[in-house]
Amino acid sequence: MEFLLFVLVVVFVFEYINGFHDAANAIATVVSTKVLSPRQAVILAALFNLAGALSGEAVAKTVGAGLVDTAYVTTLTILCAMLGGIVWNLFTWWLGLPSSSSHALIGGLCGAALASAGNNWSVIKWSVEKTDPATGAIIRDGLFHKVIVPMISSPLAGLAGGFLFMTALLMLIANWRPARVNAVFGKLQIGSAAYMGWAHGFADAQKTMGVIALATYAATKAGDLENLPPGFGFLYNPTFEIHLWVKLSCAAVMAAGTWTGGWRIIRTLGQKLVALRPVHGFAAEAAGATILLVAGRWGMPVSTTHSITTAIMGVGLAKRRSSLHMPTVNRIVIAWVFTIPVTALLAYLLFQTFKAMGVE
Repeated sequence: MEFLLFVLVVVFVFEYINGFHDAANAIATVVSTKVLSPRQAVILAALFNLAGALSGEAVAKTVGAGLVDTAYVTTLTILCAMLGGIVWNLFTWWLGLPSSSSHALIGGLCGAALASAGNNWSVIKWSVEKTDPATGAIIRDGLFHKVIVPMISSPLAGLAGGFLFMTALLMLIANWRPARVNAVFGKLQIGSAAYMGWAHGFADAQKTMGVIALATYAATKAGDLENLPPGFGFLYNPTFEIHLWVKLSCAAVMAAGTWTGGWRIIRTLGQKLVALRPVHGFAAEAAGATILLVAGRWGMPVSTTHSITTAIMGVGLAKRRSSLHMPTVNRIVIAWVFTIPVTALLAYLLFQTFKAMGVE
């Protein structure tokens, strides 16, 4: 049980880092447009992160049981997956790159599970089709449907959504005076920032909920939680459920991480990528958050980073094609491409190293 508790601490460290690493997703635009001060924006994002994290569990179930065969998952598997994600998140945060914590987690989980299964590639659920007993509809699960397809489609949707929304707003405000535009959208952007903060919590906190549920399920299945001491019965999870304590703790830890901010990435998104005013921030946040809402309802662990960053790019293109800072765009895209393979490799190597050291 002690090893499980240690692993859960590591999972919460990942969640905390996710909070400050991805805080920029919710507050970069509202800070850069000077609608809110950094402290006000962080408070707003933390509160709505908390609310969003408690709003569903479809994504948590996908991450916890829909991507890898749980029969091969052990507590060590979870530890290595989280460590791989933590290393990548800290590295990209240090560089100021808005990489995806979601994909870092997924890559780490796949790499660690592959090592745990002895290089048996079937441990990864590439594509699964099943029938919904209630409706008879075909449900498509697995890495391809829930991760790969959204990984490609959500940035495209963010780019298109930001462009179209901004284009529509530019037509609406064509005859408005600049002072009126800033006054109106300065108020509206507070709402869109809250919406983005909620969507961030809804999308990202659920992923860590799924990992904690998977860790407690694996420990229960392995018999590590037999004869639990008084007060620790909440860890017992024989049927893979997302318990209330998991939701509350993940929501609180992410909110705490968001509270610390993530100013390196905020500068990249809010200042280096494209110059923003309140109307642009409103359009980007509304488009990015809507993508996360729709994907979350379908149980797709879509990247918050991809959604908001491409929405900002789309807004920039609607302003004028030359408004995007392409060197920054190129650095961001390179980080996206390498996130899953690098974290998978890190987690795989960590598992093999711990196994060679006799850690089980």
